[in-house]
Amino acid sequence: MAEPQRIVIVGSGLAGATAAGELRAKGFVGEIVLIGDEPHRPYELPALSKGILLGDAEEPDWVHEEDFYATNTIERRSSTEITEVRLGERVVVDATGERLPFDRLLLATGSRPRTLPVPGADLAGLHTLRTLDDSRALLAAVRDGGRVVVVGGGWIGCEAAAAARKHGAEVTVVERLPLPLHPVLGDTIGAVFRDLHEQNGVRWKLGVGVAEFGGEQGRVTGVRLDDGELLPADRVVVAIGAVPRVELAHAAGLELSDSAPGGGVDTDAGLRTSAPDVYAAGDIAAHFHPRYGRRLRVEHWANAKDQGAHVAGNLAGGAEPYTASPYFFSDQYDLGMEVRGLANPFRDQLVVRGDLAAREFIAFWLRDGAVHAAMNVNMWDDGDALQALVDNQAVVEPGRLERDDLAGMVG
Repeated sequence: MAEPQRIVIVGSGLAGATAAGELRAKGFVGEIVLIGDEPHRPYELPALSKGILLGDAEEPDWVHEEDFYATNTIERRSSTEITEVRLGERVVVDATGERLPFDRLLLATGSRPRTLPVPGADLAGLHTLRTLDDSRALLAAVRDGGRVVVVGGGWIGCEAAAAARKHGAEVTVVERLPLPLHPVLGDTIGAVFRDLHEQNGVRWKLGVGVAEFGGEQGRVTGVRLDDGELLPADRVVVAIGAVPRVELAHAAGLELSDSAPGGGVDTDAGLRTSAPDVYAAGDIAAHFHPRYGRRLRVEHWANAKDQGAHVAGNLAGGAEPYTASPYFFSDQYDLGMEVRGLANPFRDQLVVRGDLAAREFIAFWLRDGAVHAAMNVNMWDDGDALQALVDNQAVVEPGRLERDDLAGMVG
């Protein structure tokens, strides 16, 4: 393929903005156009449910300094909606009808929060958390306390609950599953997070869903559960996951995934889609991972950052596979944690090193004797060893993981 002269990136989140910066860092001298529908310059998402929502930070972590894009001759178009990708013409079209040509195209359109299709879902006082503006609006809503109902016991729901408690709110979390974070952590570790929140004053409503939102004068006043109970609420946070924004890709005829959880845009190991000069990264990429031998779609911060950096080389002419292990971190109250790899908690063997009750431990998930995932909770000295064990899917006897030096197990 001929070297590209003009690369267009649709999506100015972490993946897209990182790719733009890395293209310049790798010596690409052609045109780069970075297009996003938000008014803000590119920022990272973790602070939205952590520092900003806690009131500890006023701004997110910006991907680059404000003058970076001009200094590096990256054309940044904010508040710009792309409505169409025309592969045959090699152009994208914005909402005004302007056609923007490309030699290579990166789709990094991210995801949007899921909503609940129940009566009252359009009432004022219902919040989702995905953008900087969402975070600032939710902070303004919870910082005076009141009664907050969080729908969803995943990572965002748990972090939102912790932030609301810090601001003095009375918090109830509604989760259909038997425990928070159940699909990713299973029974034993999920119970750690349930107990953490209970000890910090959160009330759980587990194993039950939402039937409707009640309101007066257009504003939410309560949450009716499907067992009939009514939870009074001054505001509600709906945190039931996200869906990839694949509409552009679908309309353009790119292959979508029917195997990766949540769908996404099919890519090969190098993040190239079914169209040779079109790539996808971040939340929308259903990427074929060589180590796992299947497609993964990972919505976490590190995946967007690392895929954005990696895909830059392939946009400029490379064909290197992306092989990084998934990584995620969370801070809730006095608990900080990191998780590396992919666990199936209902299939894998759980091995715990440390003290669950004290919330100072490392959890390992083993499959056929090999370490497939590891989570360190309030223990910070073994990150490199944990990364190597997961990356190499090291085969280690469970007893050694419980007691022996972890760095010594890395071959």
